[in-house]
Amino acid sequence: MLKQDYMQVSQDQPIYSEAPLQLLLFVDGRPKSRQQVQRIRAYLKELQSEYNFDLQLIDVGQQPYLAEHFKLVATPALIKIHPEPRQIIAGSNIIAQLKNCWTRWQTSVDSCSHLSEDVQEPIENNHRRSSPTSTIHSVAVSAELIQLTDEVFRLKQENDKLQEQLLFKDRVIAMLAHDLRNPLTAAAIAIETLQSNYNIEMAAFTRLKPAMAAHLLKQARSQTKTIDRMIADLLQVGRGSDTEIPIIPQKMEVGNLCLDVLQELRDRYMAKSQEIETDIPQDLPKVYADPERVRQVLINLLDNAIKYTPEGGKISISGLHRTTQKIQFSIGDSGPGIPPENRDRIFENHYRLQRDKSIDGYGIGLCLCQRIIQSHYGQIWVDAAPDGGAWFHFTLPVYPS
Repeated sequence: MLKQDYMQVSQDQPIYSEAPLQLLLFVDGRPKSRQQVQRIRAYLKELQSEYNFDLQLIDVGQQPYLAEHFKLVATPALIKIHPEPRQIIAGSNIIAQLKNCWTRWQTSVDSCSHLSEDVQEPIENNHRRSSPTSTIHSVAVSAELIQLTDEVFRLKQENDKLQEQLLFKDRVIAMLAHDLRNPLTAAAIAIETLQSNYNIEMAAFTRLKPAMAAHLLKQARSQTKTIDRMIADLLQVGRGSDTEIPIIPQKMEVGNLCLDVLQELRDRYMAKSQEIETDIPQDLPKVYADPERVRQVLINLLDNAIKYTPEGGKISISGLHRTTQKIQFSIGDSGPGIPPENRDRIFENHYRLQRDKSIDGYGIGLCLCQRIIQSHYGQIWVDAAPDGGAWFHFTLPVYPS
């Protein structure tokens, strides 16, 4: 095969050449180009019997960096690299072009030879001149540098990707650990209530109605399942390499889920005498989403609304069939609101307004909400409420009918 005759320009085996004319012939392994390359080599071999020049054959498949160094777009290609100026001949008529260029190339070689003779004697009188490094070897060194530069760039990209994955894991773990507090607190309250009203000797609840006891047991069981799901997410994030929040979408009703979350947080807003206003249409279509993930979003947004709404204030919840493919859910409060310049930044991880520094929390809930909604191909944003405060909106995909 022709490939076996190729000579590689390599930094491991430096090439030193005294030849006045230095050529590189770039070839590839395509069957169609073999006959053309053979004709070119045969013609150059005839010329080499009359003229002194150095020819190196380079397989672009084995040394693509040299092709990149010369910015080649096609092969075969013949390049005169010495003497300057450099010249590239490519295409299907290389031999014809070479015939036209050869006289000019030899003239440039003769000019360089005369110049070399003029400066040779002064140089030898001063010191012994060492053998010059050929232009071909300089090209090989340049190609090696290109290869090393590409490798450094690739490693940097891999390092940046790994750093991003580690940062994402840290953020998600912190987010989920933060969100574990809500179901853990709810489960603990339910269990403590049951325990305080349970008479061991009578083996019965003495001050709780059966319906309330059953509700508290259901609440504790539901919250422990949520905690178990979050722990599973933590483990999955720790093992995985992706940067997406895992979701398990299904057909669900956001309105009913929101009412359930409101019931869970009832003690919170009742303690501040806050008014809850809901506007959730009965015909609001079902969505295709992960119920536990959407619950996390609702809990975070309602928790913030309760936190920042003053005592006696109002919290508003509404649903809207926005388009045929999307529903919009909105949660508003009558708190201090979000300044316009901060409405995008509040979704950044750990970003908190200056006024919130003294309020409990890690500033990661809204970032988690954004990632969850984006995992559902939805959007989340905030604007000012008509009567003051903040309105948080998010969209979810409608379940296809």
